[in-house]
Amino acid sequence: LRLFYQPKIDLLAGKVCGFEALMRWQRGSQLMPPGEFIPLAEENGLIVPMSEWAMREALRQAKVWQTAWGFDGRIAVNMPTRMFERSDLAAKLLEAAQWQGVNPHSVQFEITETGLMQDLQAVIPALKRLNEMGVQISIDDFGTGYSSLAYLTTLPISELKIDRSFVKDLGVTHESSAVVAAVIALAHTLGLRVVAEGVETLQQMSELHRLGCQEMQGFLFSRPVEPDTGMPALMEGIQQQLARWQSHLRSPMTARAGDLPATSRL
Repeated sequence: LRLFYQPKIDLLAGKVCGFEALMRWQRGSQLMPPGEFIPLAEENGLIVPMSEWAMREALRQAKVWQTAWGFDGRIAVNMPTRMFERSDLAAKLLEAAQWQGVNPHSVQFEITETGLMQDLQAVIPALKRLNEMGVQISIDDFGTGYSSLAYLTTLPISELKIDRSFVKDLGVTHESSAVVAAVIALAHTLGLRVVAEGVETLQQMSELHRLGCQEMQGFLFSRPVEPDTGMPALMEGIQQQLARWQSHLRSPMTARAGDLPATSRL
């Protein structure tokens, strides 16, 4: 197993604000995407040790980056529902963080909205213990769970991630823009951060900016990369490109994504 890291960018600040750790399986010479092995791991129970490994590895990487170039952001780790149902999740995180010599809130846990709603009452104790430790919880794939929104007002969560299925049609269909605008407004009203995932085009970025979304991630900014791929240089390149885009996004004359300077994907 290997972790690749995709930058999360803060468009307003013009910088990389964190990373999401994405698991890959190195099978011989092939690199298998999670969709090809995670469902099987969930079925046979291997998802638990795999998730524990991902948590430890993300903490280790956070320590490496903190020492090497002063990384002060968070690394988001995807956690399956069954991990939050375990009574020892917070203790295992604390133990792993102490072993690596980093603060537990160097990582952020993501749980899908569908997974959260499978057995909401069973995951609440773990969410509260993690919150007490300063660990932030993000609701991934938000908008796809068809669930009651009442939980947003009671659970200790910090962030909503807009599902890529809504992002891909931004600026193309009115319906997608309406849904995304509603999620952004809801998050801001509740004091939550909102992140758009799957941003691949300048048009999507421009529309998200217009709707008030500040944080994003996607191929437009960077594909998931290995941790030793010159990360400071990658971050500097992203920041330089963001600075060029920002000058156009701030201009009242910029009404369309086509007004933005073209660029190749970073």
